[in-house]
Amino acid sequence: MADILSLAEAVAGLVHDGDTVALEGFTHLIPHAAGQEIIRQRRRNLTLVRMTPDIIYDQLIGAGCARKLIFSWGGNPGVGSLHRFRDAVQNSWPVPLEIEEHSHAGMANRYVAGASGLPFAVLRGYIGTDLPGHTDTIKQITCPFTGEQLTAVPAINPDVTIIHAQRADRAGNVQIWGLVGVQKEAVLAAERSLVTVEEIVDELSPVPGGMVLPSWAVTAVAEVPHGAHPSYAQGYYERDNAYYEYWDSIGRNRDSFEQWLNEKVFGETLQEAR
Repeated sequence: MADILSLAEAVAGLVHDGDTVALEGFTHLIPHAAGQEIIRQRRRNLTLVRMTPDIIYDQLIGAGCARKLIFSWGGNPGVGSLHRFRDAVQNSWPVPLEIEEHSHAGMANRYVAGASGLPFAVLRGYIGTDLPGHTDTIKQITCPFTGEQLTAVPAINPDVTIIHAQRADRAGNVQIWGLVGVQKEAVLAAERSLVTVEEIVDELSPVPGGMVLPSWAVTAVAEVPHGAHPSYAQGYYERDNAYYEYWDSIGRNRDSFEQWLNEKVFGETLQEAR
C-alpha cells in the first residue's frame, strides 16, 4: 500500500537535495502545489525533468532549487517566455542552470524506456535537426536488421516522480482521467513517487477512459484539493487563464518574483524576509 501523508510530510520524505525530480502533467493536472512545497522546503541542486516546463518550473528555477533542466519545450503557455528560466540560463541568476534539450517524442520515449527497465529508447526522431549537435544524450545508431539510421536516447529514471490526479482510495490506488501525458510512464520509471489528489475516497467508481495506478506503483499519496491550480483538473475545476497572464508580470523581474516568493510561498513580508 502507498502511504497516505500530508503534502509537507511527503515532500520531506521523498525529495532530497541533489535528486532528479520529474513533475509531469500535460496542460492538465500539473502538480503546482507539490512544486511550491519543494520550494518551501528549500531543496537545492535538483535535476528537474519535464516534457513541457511551464510556470511551476519557472518558480522552482527562480527559487534556486535547480541546477539542471531536462526538457523538450519551455514557456508560459498562451502567454510567452519563462523569465526566471531565461534569467538563469543567460545570467546564472539565482544560480547557473545547465540545460539538456530533447524533442517531445524523445522525452516520451525516454520515460517509456525507464518504465520498461531498458537502458535506452530508439526512434526515428531528430533526423534533420541540429539537436544532436547540442545534446550529448542523443546518439545515432544503425539498425542491425535493416541498416536504417535511427536515434537512441537514454532512459529517464527519476529519483522521484510527482504527479497530480483526481482521486485515490485509502489503499493508495490512484484514478486519473481526461487529458494525460506521460504520468503513468514517469511514475513507473521512478524509484519513488508522490501523487497529489483532489480527494481520497472509500471506493474508486469507474470513469470512462479512466486509468488506475495501482498502490504498489505509488510510494505516497497526499490529498491536496486544487493542487493543480492554475492548470485544470477535469471534473473538478477549469484552467485559470488569468493566472498565467498574472505570472508573466510577476516573473518578469527579480524584485517582483522575490516579493511573490516571500509572500505567497514562504508567507513572509519582504521586510521580514530581509
